[in-house]
Amino acid sequence: MGRRRKRLTITLRGDLLSKVDDLVDGASIRNRSHAIEFLLDQTLLPAVSQAVILAGGAGAELRPLTYEVPKPLIPVKGKPILEHTIELLKKYKIRDLILAIGHLGGKIRDHFGDGKRLGVKIRYSREEKPLGTAGALKLARKYLEEAPFLVIHGDVLTKLDLGDLLSFHQSHGGVATMALAVVKELSGVEAVSLDGYKIKKFFRTPGDKKLKTGLVNAGIYVFQPEIFKFIPRFRLRMLEDIFPNLAKKGKLFGYPFSEPWYDVSTPESYEKVIKVWKKR
Repeated sequence: MGRRRKRLTITLRGDLLSKVDDLVDGASIRNRSHAIEFLLDQTLLPAVSQAVILAGGAGAELRPLTYEVPKPLIPVKGKPILEHTIELLKKYKIRDLILAIGHLGGKIRDHFGDGKRLGVKIRYSREEKPLGTAGALKLARKYLEEAPFLVIHGDVLTKLDLGDLLSFHQSHGGVATMALAVVKELSGVEAVSLDGYKIKKFFRTPGDKKLKTGLVNAGIYVFQPEIFKFIPRFRLRMLEDIFPNLAKKGKLFGYPFSEPWYDVSTPESYEKVIKVWKKR
């Protein structure tokens, strides 16, 4: 369960308090107490320095584009989707990256190499046959330290504040935190309901009508090493298959966010992101 907060009184120099107040934006940093807690999290909690990028999917829904080009290399604003993600991770000092590759993975390796060109370190975990996202993550385990790490799908474009996401995860003490995108219209998708910040259940929305604003899995997670205890051996599995069990045990937290987020998995979503991302 989340860690209980305790009230305390502190005295700070005026110049320091002014710098604390400068962090408050009413959204990612809600108030002065939240700002102080955020700064303490950044200073005292172990830093997250590793990320696994799940970049092995065949991208069937984006064919014929993905017959020759792996989905993470499809360009948006002159750069592959994956390069936008690497730049976002680097911004938050996550520079030790493991790319889980499969379909046309050699082209991803050829493009990014060891990552030095982008100021990061890249290693590759290649699945010889489809293992599902959970299986691909388990295969990449050999490169991970015994510390919290971030996982992101290779077809996601976002401006999410990863610093706040990581701070949220560390302060709530769960095995996993799922970033939840706020979507204005829901139709025929799997949505998420929360009990406080704990994920309560997953449910399929009706396909014949649009529901109002809701939360969906954004394909971005923070995991403790304990996550591997929940991934079955020797079976093809998706991460989505293990989340209900984590939720049932009270170990899965949800982090709602409103920053730009796009799942570039269909021709329609790709066309939209090209138009919208250029405006930003």
